[in-house]
This record gives sequence, C-alpha cells and structure tokens, in this order.
Amino acid sequence: MDVTSTGQKTVIEDSMQLVGFSIGTELFGVEILKVREIIRDAAITSIPNSPAFVEGVINLRGNIIPVIDLRKRLNLLQKKAEEDEEKVWILILEIEGRITGFRVDSVTKVLKILTKTIEPPPEIVTAGLESQYIDGVCEIDERLLILLNFGRILHTDEIKHLKAMAE
Repeated sequence: MDVTSTGQKTVIEDSMQLVGFSIGTELFGVEILKVREIIRDAAITSIPNSPAFVEGVINLRGNIIPVIDLRKRLNLLQKKAEEDEEKVWILILEIEGRITGFRVDSVTKVLKILTKTIEPPPEIVTAGLESQYIDGVCEIDERLLILLNFGRILHTDEIKHLKAMAE
C-alpha cells in the first residue's frame, strides 16, 4: 500500500508489483508473487508429439519443467526468422501446484502499479487474444500493459499432459 498525504487527509492506495515482459511489440505483466524465477538462455529439449504451444522441457536443478511458448499459446504473430536467434527468456511460475516455464521474448522490469489503474480490457485488446487469459489492462509509460491470468492459460487436460511430460 502507498500512503499519500493530501492536506489533512491520508489516503491509502492499494498497489501491486508486476514482472513486465514482452512478446513482439506487446507488453504484458504478471504479479511478481507468482514468479518463482526468471531464466535466461536455458537449453530447451523438444518433446515429440507434444502440443504445438509446448516448446519442450528444461532441467532446472534436477527438476524437469515443461516450457510453454507463450507467443504460440496466445496466438500472437510469429517472429521473423532472424529474430529467433535472440536469447531465450523463461518465466518460471507455479500454476495449480505445478511449476511451469513460459518462454517470452524479453523480460523488461519490475513495475509497481496502483490497482485502481487496472481496467477491464477493451474489446480491441482481446481481438487477438482469448479474453479469458486477460485480467485487465493499464497504461505504463504511455504503453498499454496487458495483465495476464496464467491460471487460465492452460486447461485441465493440458495441465495433466504437461505433468506427464515432466515425469
């Protein structure tokens, strides 16, 4: 909470911290408390016959963790071939008790926003994304930030499939 003094009144404002990341030119955020860690340049091993949005698995300190290509999962435009050579960024999150990695283009910074600035997504924002994945939008440095709900990004049967991959 932020405390601001306005004359004789003290106003307590709720705020939250987000990890900002990008996919292409789009800016996204996830609550910092949901992020276990951020990995850069991990070797991803492909898994045959896995869903198209599953990048593969990584070995993180002896634990096999499935990695989701967030660009593919959200049906965003694919990168140009020369952009594929960039470094790999993976956000490690816990979803429904399972540790899962999400590949993103870059991790920007930790952002602090006031919860009152989060608005429901306008229809135009959800045109390219399924609205169930979005908790809200807010403006950061004159850019629109999309707050993703990672709990809804994977369906129950997909979570079971990922669990089987990691075993």
